[in-house]
Amino acid sequence: MSLPLLPDDNWSRVLCIVAHPDDLEYGTSAAVATWTKRGVEVAYVLLTSGEAGMQLPPEEVGPMRAAEQRKACETVGVQQLSVLNHPDGMLQPGLELRRDVARAVREFRPDAVVTANFDLEAYGGLNQADHRAAGLSVIDGVRDADNTWVFRELADAGLPKWHTRWILVAGHPDATHAVAVDRAAVEASVASLRSHQAYLADLPGHPDPGQMIPGILRSGGEAAGEEYAVCFRAYDLGEPLRP
Repeated sequence: MSLPLLPDDNWSRVLCIVAHPDDLEYGTSAAVATWTKRGVEVAYVLLTSGEAGMQLPPEEVGPMRAAEQRKACETVGVQQLSVLNHPDGMLQPGLELRRDVARAVREFRPDAVVTANFDLEAYGGLNQADHRAAGLSVIDGVRDADNTWVFRELADAGLPKWHTRWILVAGHPDATHAVAVDRAAVEASVASLRSHQAYLADLPGHPDPGQMIPGILRSGGEAAGEEYAVCFRAYDLGEPLRP
């Protein structure tokens, strides 16, 4: 049985929150390109600048990777990028990170929030620590954003609570929904990953994005009964409670 398509026809805003530059570029950006082409406003929040991810001094790497992420955003129609500059490699899934997520959600007021797989085992091995901390904090922070009595200082600062309908986890092995994407979106996703030129050059043996990304999206298409698709583990949080 094919995965159902996400009921995203009436969405106006999607917020993507991940740990590092490039985390959204392994196929998820094809869904982003599809949404922005349709007129959906998509914003990215990176919890770190990925400064510990290369064999160069972090003070050089952080600005470099942020610049590469801005180029990647341009390829898929994303105009709003925020880098929160938590320490790369040392994210902690505590109140500070949850507050930052809740603040971003209340500021942007999205219909859906996207994050990346945060299981202990992922991507063919043990998942990276920041991925796990980021994903858990996104799940909790999205719900915190909808709680009047959590992080009251946000409301005091003019950010009332916001209910997000959907949380989407990309790269999850037990996907529940898919976003069908066309070849133009596939090419945009390839270009988004290639934008991380310095980072990829620092990874010996990294597959060619032009081969890797279409393969990922073709596999998603097979699961969804489409030529290409991005698959998500989707959590429907329902309609907001009325007072």
